[in-house]
Amino acid sequence: MGARPAAGRRAVEVLLEAELSSADVRRLVLVDAVWAGADDEREFSVRVGDRQRRVHVTDQDSPLGIADAWRRHLTETDPDGDSVLVVTGCVPADQLGWDLRGHAVRRRPLAVERTDIVKQLFGVGDLDTRMVREAWLLDALLESEPPGGWPKAGSVLTLDRALRALLAARVGLGDTADETLDLDADTLFEWSRTPVGPRRFAELHESERAGLTAWLEQVAGPAAPTLLALAADGRGADALPLGALASAALTCPAAADAGFALGTLFGRALGSFDALTPFAAAAGGVLTRWIAQAEAGGPAGADARVRVLSVLERADQLADSARLTDLLAGDRLLPSGYRSRLRAVAATLDGRSAAAQSVLRELADHQLAALHADSTERARTAIRLLRWLDTPAPELTSVGQSVRLHIESAGWTDLAVGILAEGDISRDGEVSDAYHRLIGRVRERRRRIDEQFAALLATWTERACQQAPNGALLIEDVLAEAAAPLARDGGRPLVLVLDGMSADVAVELAAGLDRRAWAEIVPTAPTGRRPGRLAAVAMLPTVTRLSRASLLCGAPAEGGQDTERSGFTAFWKKRHRDAVLFHKGGYEGTAGHRLAPELLGALADERTVVGVIVNTIDDALADGRDNGRARWRPSDIAKLTDLLDAALGAGRPVLLVSDHGHVVDRGPRDTGPTAAEGVRGARWRTGPARPGEVELSGPRVLASGGRITTAWREDVRYTARQAGYHGGASLAEVTVPVLAFVPAGSEIPTGWTALPAENTAPDWWREGHETAQPLKPAAAPRGKDARARQPQTEGLFPQPGHGTPGERTVRSKPYEVQREFVRNAPSGTAVAAALDALLDAGGKLSPAAVASAAQSATGKSERNPQRFVTMLERLLNIDGYPVLQLIESGRTVQLDRELLRQQFPEGDAP
Repeated sequence: MGARPAAGRRAVEVLLEAELSSADVRRLVLVDAVWAGADDEREFSVRVGDRQRRVHVTDQDSPLGIADAWRRHLTETDPDGDSVLVVTGCVPADQLGWDLRGHAVRRRPLAVERTDIVKQLFGVGDLDTRMVREAWLLDALLESEPPGGWPKAGSVLTLDRALRALLAARVGLGDTADETLDLDADTLFEWSRTPVGPRRFAELHESERAGLTAWLEQVAGPAAPTLLALAADGRGADALPLGALASAALTCPAAADAGFALGTLFGRALGSFDALTPFAAAAGGVLTRWIAQAEAGGPAGADARVRVLSVLERADQLADSARLTDLLAGDRLLPSGYRSRLRAVAATLDGRSAAAQSVLRELADHQLAALHADSTERARTAIRLLRWLDTPAPELTSVGQSVRLHIESAGWTDLAVGILAEGDISRDGEVSDAYHRLIGRVRERRRRIDEQFAALLATWTERACQQAPNGALLIEDVLAEAAAPLARDGGRPLVLVLDGMSADVAVELAAGLDRRAWAEIVPTAPTGRRPGRLAAVAMLPTVTRLSRASLLCGAPAEGGQDTERSGFTAFWKKRHRDAVLFHKGGYEGTAGHRLAPELLGALADERTVVGVIVNTIDDALADGRDNGRARWRPSDIAKLTDLLDAALGAGRPVLLVSDHGHVVDRGPRDTGPTAAEGVRGARWRTGPARPGEVELSGPRVLASGGRITTAWREDVRYTARQAGYHGGASLAEVTVPVLAFVPAGSEIPTGWTALPAENTAPDWWREGHETAQPLKPAAAPRGKDARARQPQTEGLFPQPGHGTPGERTVRSKPYEVQREFVRNAPSGTAVAAALDALLDAGGKLSPAAVASAAQSATGKSERNPQRFVTMLERLLNIDGYPVLQLIESGRTVQLDRELLRQQFPEGDAP
């Protein structure tokens, strides 16, 4: 006789629910199965119809035992009730007398068919035939039914549906009622990191683990067996870190040695080394996708970043425990590999930039480079400073040229030094020391530049005045030379004075503005010169009471808010414009208002020029900033984003200007002030000059009778320590940044031109592929010997010697036909220049850069870059094919090189 099936409580419950409803008053149920439940489960209740019936279970192995149990149930256990006695056991039906069988439901032992029970539990008419052979699966489904029961599964319960439901109930992988979960490697590795799932898997019977593993291998891939083996071994949380480690080890130069160490880490969970490759590949794929999510940003990106770094730091810990760290130092995924590359960058900073550049590329190639964006950018900034140190020392010839050079180049070194001075987030001693040494080299060179400038300033100051500026833009002329031109033709500029804004702060603030909302403009440059940002010379000494008053009055002046307010109004009154100036406390809104209603009303008035003084930067010089950062973003300046938004809503251009700059104290904290006599401020005094100082006198010195001594060295101060100082004669303090912006898409005022973002940073700041736009495109050879003189290089089109790609495009027949349908189309020269600039830049430029290329070729100002790009789209996108389009929310123009070739084959026109 074969072994009887086993029946647990749930199997008996289902059997009783099905049989008792039609069993009249019978109270005996014989079950042809041995009891598989626990002793404390022998008494329970079951719902039959609309009432509960008590159940008692006993296991008997003889006819006499069954008869005795039934007698005791009737006389002792429940003589007057309706409770049911369930007798399980292995007594054949033919050994039971009819007197006993007559009391039993159906008068015979009832078979326990697990398939029938499972069908009842899922409410189906049939099971997948493959399930019948999987006894472990049927038993598991009976044992693990959730409290609310299994979800109904239609007419047939498939193997996949059953296993998905079982995984959800047993180990928390998915939802018993949801079939949409993708059971792939991502899902399994994510599940392996949960605190409960792997532990519950380890507690399953061995046959059930084996069955689930085999099915998941088919569904989720060959990584599943190793992952589940780790879970069964109690190391599910380390599955993904071990996978990352395996991925690194299998690709390292010493893969054989690393593989041996990996075997000790995996232990018995690794069935064979052949299983290691798919497991490593799956883990690497999961982490690569998580890294992409992290790089996308947002709340989901932040969560992905935490997950990635947590997994990979654990992988590094495991590598260290197996002494694998040195073997995997060059890995592109592990944090230790990133730190190794960062140290390699640091090791090059005492040399030249050429060698450092290739090491930086290795760092940027690491998969965690974007997740460690601060460290990567800081390393990139260090290499920028190396490139600056490799450039020839600038030759200062005049004060005006010096401040322009500062806003264009030297001020960017101050920004870079500020970035490095914050220190690397890794707190690696080697990296920190290398940055410290590099900062010292840069400051020494900057010190020599400041010394040259101080000598020029001393000579210039003796005679320079508003009537004879000697080539410099004076701070008292900024309103006349920059604000007034913006006010022509009905313009209503908002003059934003950021007190204490130095060149390094200005260039970073400008870079932080939304180019979809604002376009930076600069005065049109004379022929042969590239347009650039304006820089003015502050009043001396470089203190607010002198420089800001002179700026706002349009003439040398000294005074406080009343002087500034009356001077600003008088300046604009001479130009027949109303004006109003808001100081700190006057433009901030009260409760419920982001800005004061008076300010918003003035901005809405088309007749009024508005000025606003913002003191955030100057105030921070006293005590420093709470976040410890040296850099400034627009959101760091109180109400700046609100002011810009209000100006944008009113359609106003914005002039962003300072009254003076500042220097940052980066000396040791225990360094005291420089002892000196005649101290009048943090960086200026009276008396003979000493090393690091310069005597200044003349019409531009408005303090102490027109003669002062100021510090040009950044480490000289005469007062108590602060975060920063002004009043001295360094380039950072004397240079006044003057930046202008108009709402994107609006007309550029006459006399101004767009400044492409590509042209804002100096050449040494950009890496090799980030080239500035050329001043003027090279002209194609003309005349009968043009073919002989033109270089025979392979270009966009198959035949060389017929002009630039852009010129050949505008000569093609399709272009000529399309141009007939575009009213007021730009000239062929402008279109050709724009196309050539885009092709030279790899197919992507800002709208301002595209318009600038056209303007350089034609000499005609493109006053609306967005409109110019729109015209290009209409000319080039024949039949809707996107040859040229705006991407990144309008910030970038993209040219499809291949589509250009297809749509505009080379023309035959001469």
